Amino acid sequence: MKIVQMDQNNPDLDLIDEAIEVLTSGGVVLYPTDTVYGLGANVFNEKAVEKVYNIKNRDYFKPLSVCVSSIDEILLIADVGNNKTHQILKNNLPGPFTFIFYKKEPIHNYATKNHKVGIRIPENIISRKLTQSFPITTTSANLSGKKTLNNPDEIINQLNEGIDFVIDVGRLKQSEPSTIVDLTKKEPKILRKGSGILKSF
Repeated sequence: MKIVQMDQNNPDLDLIDEAIEVLTSGGVVLYPTDTVYGLGANVFNEKAVEKVYNIKNRDYFKPLSVCVSSIDEILLIADVGNNKTHQILKNNLPGPFTFIFYKKEPIHNYATKNHKVGIRIPENIISRKLTQSFPITTTSANLSGKKTLNNPDEIINQLNEGIDFVIDVGRLKQSEPSTIVDLTKKEPKILRKGSGILKSF
């Protein structure tokens, strides 16, 4: 495990590139988002995604959300639908929201449920830069069923092992997860109220 300190407002691009290399080779990266720290793995690498489940001791039937850096990237992996849905995304992203869509291939089945996928564009430059080569998983960095922590030292102690690269920006002010919004229905439906206030539809 390699741990690097970083200013999340002015990230070290060389270290970001190093983290991307770890992700490319099938490793797992602990990284900050605009809500909590997340566990990132290349969503196109089955074994890397399995590592995230093992680290969290998470049920394989529970899907993982996906982190991308732009709305254009969402269009590559999800069926976004009509103009109204596009406007919701433009009004709220980047931001602390997970939007659920029907997926396109080749997102791994572990990241989906009923052919749906949850997608995030965090308001955090580090998390967005990590996805410049491919989408990565974004799931809270905690053991399943345990408290979500916002300090890397505490997170590492809780998870114990399996993380290959840690981007440490210190304790995050926000400790509430993202708000989950299902956009696969005729009308948007909030499945979990978390951080952020969803702007009008």
